[in-house]
Amino acid sequence: MHRIKIRSDKVYIGCKMNVIYKITYPNGKIYIGQDRTDDINYFGSAKSELIAKDFTREQRRDFTIRKEILWESENATIQEVTQKEIEFIRIYKSNDPKIGYNLWPKFIQIDTKPKEVLSTKGSKLL
Repeated sequence: MHRIKIRSDKVYIGCKMNVIYKITYPNGKIYIGQDRTDDINYFGSAKSELIAKDFTREQRRDFTIRKEILWESENATIQEVTQKEIEFIRIYKSNDPKIGYNLWPKFIQIDTKPKEVLSTKGSKLL
């Protein structure tokens, strides 16, 4: 018999957890997501087309992914879980197409290269 806990935004059956997970693909790219059912067989909702283009037919024949639980809570609200997911996406930069498959929040490339600046006398400053 499962015990049921009820909150205004969530129904808990047994000891189900809200989790934030990280999926790592064979190419090293990652996907961060949330699962409010703690389903052991759930591996995210990354866009299959994005993943598929990174692997050859041969690579797809022997394909292993890893799922890690980064955070869990029995009593977090949906808003708290979503906020935590965004936090981990930003920490791991999994929304950067070079690093991962998250499409949201949208990745914005910030140019971090030093710019060449000319002083008033024409000499270069870095």
